[in-house]
Amino acid sequence: MEIAPKAAPEAKKPPVVFYCPVCATEVSDPLICGDCSAVICRRCGTPLESSDELGMG
Repeated sequence: MEIAPKAAPEAKKPPVVFYCPVCATEVSDPLICGDCSAVICRRCGTPLESSDELGMG
């Protein structure tokens, strides 16, 4: 009887945090456009920036 190899555990990616430059807050529930996949703020409609894209420094 052969032993099936164990699958490697899936690496969990941390959730992407989005930031609204107009509201100056993190947005945990953004809207996503069905046509162009833009991520926008529910409160003001501004395109959001991911925390990776923020210019620090």
